[in-house]
Amino acid sequence: MAKQMRACAQLANAIVAIGAAASMLLLSGCFQGTRGGPIPYNVADFKQPDSQVITTVDDDYKIAPMDTVKVSVYQVGDLSGEFEVDLMGNIDLPLAGTIRAADLTLRELDKAVTARLSEKYLQNPDVSVALKSSARRNITVDGAVNSPGQLPINGPTTLLQAIAAKGGINGEANPHRVAIFRQIEGKRMGAAFDLTSIRKGKMPDPQVYSGDIIVVDGSNIRSIYNQFMMSLPILGVFNPILGLY
Repeated sequence: MAKQMRACAQLANAIVAIGAAASMLLLSGCFQGTRGGPIPYNVADFKQPDSQVITTVDDDYKIAPMDTVKVSVYQVGDLSGEFEVDLMGNIDLPLAGTIRAADLTLRELDKAVTARLSEKYLQNPDVSVALKSSARRNITVDGAVNSPGQLPINGPTTLLQAIAAKGGINGEANPHRVAIFRQIEGKRMGAAFDLTSIRKGKMPDPQVYSGDIIVVDGSNIRSIYNQFMMSLPILGVFNPILGLY
């Protein structure tokens, strides 16, 4: 009798496990095979970005997401270093914590870091901020790709080429939901694209430009993507992007 009860329990556990696996498979299939979200597809007026040719860093240069800045605190080496501005436009500094950097000039960021360190930690800190590298000279490919990061642009480049150059999409990717974020007429714009339709020739393969941020949708980057959406005013000639997934 005891053996029979153990066998029934094992069978029940197996059924539950199989059901859970089937549910995950079904959910995975739904996730990877659908369009959707708040970013519009088939945007006819997704223009070229604002001119972003940079020969020197002028005093009025505005820091962009994925820029790398060098922060130096005189005689405090532990607080100095090179820091990448994340997709939400922030940098994380030792002691100072998270500071908004995007859309600030280098001088404004210098003042912000100085003020933060002066609040609790240092008396009259001597801070200097310099631009190490500019994302405006590159394309940023993030999300569910095999090698996320920046991609230098040395000539005409399309969306498929940019993603392929970063190792292609990974197993978590939803190829039907890929977003390009771009600065147009001083505003952050977004448009969605379907890689599957592009590969089949049903949609054109759009050209991408320096300063563009490409985000491939995937379950493991959903929260980062949503934070990015919330942190930037994405309004303009397209439908206002106000919701989340």
